[in-house]
Amino acid sequence: MIIVKNKNIKIAPTNDFVFKRIFGHVGNEEITKGFVSSIIGRELTSINLEGNTILEKSSRDEKSGILDIKATLDSNILCDIEMQMCNNKNIEKRMLYYWSKLYSGSIKSGQDFKSLKKTISILIANFELDSLSKIPDFHTVWEIREKKHQNTVLTNVFELHIIELRKLEKSLKNKYIENHDKKLAIWSKFLLNPDSLEVVEMQRNRDIQLAKKELDRLRDELIKLGYESLAIALREKAENEIRDSEEYGFDKGLKQGLEQAKIDKIKIAKKLLNSGMNKDEVIKITELTEKDLENI
Repeated sequence: MIIVKNKNIKIAPTNDFVFKRIFGHVGNEEITKGFVSSIIGRELTSINLEGNTILEKSSRDEKSGILDIKATLDSNILCDIEMQMCNNKNIEKRMLYYWSKLYSGSIKSGQDFKSLKKTISILIANFELDSLSKIPDFHTVWEIREKKHQNTVLTNVFELHIIELRKLEKSLKNKYIENHDKKLAIWSKFLLNPDSLEVVEMQRNRDIQLAKKELDRLRDELIKLGYESLAIALREKAENEIRDSEEYGFDKGLKQGLEQAKIDKIKIAKKLLNSGMNKDEVIKITELTEKDLENI
């Protein structure tokens, strides 16, 4: 439970709920476009954020999953963006699984394999991965390369970016920052401590300014609420219930997690409406639908 008492509240974008509200909320495409552009090293022309982040299953027995943020870049590149706070020791496998589900889902029955879309997975980890302990860089890019001829990439359809936020200060200190990662370093500072960004860094990056305004707006919304229980940990709570429910069967855990998440959202929505907040703002905060609010 997170309690809001005053405007000195520290809500970091590394929080799962906050991260998704800033970068995965439809309407914030300009923010996410700037962030992803800094990661992949080129300016995107467009980005489409998808509200449905549940991965489809091709068979009844297949494991499903829920992405943090699902997007389409420049109309033809699929992208998964994950924020991970804790080291669960299997994050590399999970990222590969999510990539494979997105990639395989880009082709339909009867289509030629050339229809498969390039798929990019992005992991922002608020910890250091054990498997990357010998690499000093805070940002690493993974592709499919030939073992002896490592300059040769087999195909460009696979791309995995791993950002280890806890390596940022070390990388800055030892100058392990490539030129194309300098803006990503500023974004990473924002994620870790948005209130510490220098004015000059903010002024040079309009998309980061927009992200900071969105974070401040979210803080104000939560402060206006003034109740003990807030929606900050809601997404993380639901994901934990869903992803850690293997012993009960994933499908059952998925259903239970989503049902509990909706119950919690409805409770929060009632408090928001009773506090005088308008319906549109309540929908933005809770991500419920108008139909859900009609039943309250």
